Amino acid sequence: MSSVVSDRLPAFPWDKLEPYKKTAAAHPDGIVDLSVGTPVDPVPELIQKALIDAADSPGYPTVWGTPALRDAITGWLERRLGAREVTHRHVLPIVGSKELVAWLPTQLGLGPGDRVAYPRLAYPTYEVGARLARAGHEVYDDPTELDPEGLKLLWLNSPSNPTGRVLPKAELTRIVAWAREHGVLVVSDECYLELGWEADPVSVLHPDVNGGSYDGVVAVHSLSKRSNLAGYRAAFLAGDPAVLGPLLEIRKHGGMMTSAPTQAAVVAALGDDTHVQEQRARYAARRTLLREALLGHGFRIEHSEASLYLWATRGESCWATVARLADRGILVAPGDFYGTAGEQFVRVALTATDERVRAAVERLAAQ
Repeated sequence: MSSVVSDRLPAFPWDKLEPYKKTAAAHPDGIVDLSVGTPVDPVPELIQKALIDAADSPGYPTVWGTPALRDAITGWLERRLGAREVTHRHVLPIVGSKELVAWLPTQLGLGPGDRVAYPRLAYPTYEVGARLARAGHEVYDDPTELDPEGLKLLWLNSPSNPTGRVLPKAELTRIVAWAREHGVLVVSDECYLELGWEADPVSVLHPDVNGGSYDGVVAVHSLSKRSNLAGYRAAFLAGDPAVLGPLLEIRKHGGMMTSAPTQAAVVAALGDDTHVQEQRARYAARRTLLREALLGHGFRIEHSEASLYLWATRGESCWATVARLADRGILVAPGDFYGTAGEQFVRVALTATDERVRAAVERLAAQ
């Protein structure tokens, strides 16, 4: 029976990268892995302490989270995103953002005849979620040019994975207005919002975008990148209570709960801005070094004004670029993982240690 479900899914893209990973790993000075955006820096001590202090948690946690967790989320939304009048009904903890992306169409009750849309260059799990629900799926350049008939879920992603593109406030406002006019739910993946470099990302939760109403609008946020908590599986939704309320009930039945120690760690993480600024500074320094090295090696970089990636091209097949860099011991992600429009691009992650980034820079400079 499980094969019936798995047959709906595309081949897992990262498996195709394994031969190039072996080539890069054979470099005398070891691999520099810039392919997957997984944090490598330590979890801040105040977050580790909160986790440890909550380690004696023998009872079941709740799906909705502790009141302290909900307070931390609503406070952060107002302080950092400029959201207004956010209550506990407007938030919902989730077990990392990937599970939400993959299962949201199913939990919304979508199926055959319904449609899910996402950017032409996008995180592959948007498509996976639609396939799991047996819903239709399509890409867009401008979502307001989509046929709204049967369109039930519109994914936004700003800052973008993989391109780092940021949607301006006016663009977000226009899209939200169009979606409301046609009864389309907007879910905005904002997991890289804290990592704007040449642009200041804006949330769909900002009143300038949504007009002071959360109707038909939900944002997805994660602590994986901003706080190095990818291993904790800590994320949350915020927005329309008419959407989050039923999701809460479904997730209660499914036991989709964040562990109690993780909930305590998230409270600490959202209450402290200093560690976020320190981590931003690390990524900014790595970004500067890698960007200059790639440009010097003949790459052109597009967008990349935010997020943890540089979207780079040499005007050749992405796989030729992957092979070229693997021979230098550097592993990057091929752009076609994110859609056919990425066939001549590679995604270069900033998530390597300072020492490994310096190694990559030296290898790119060598003739």
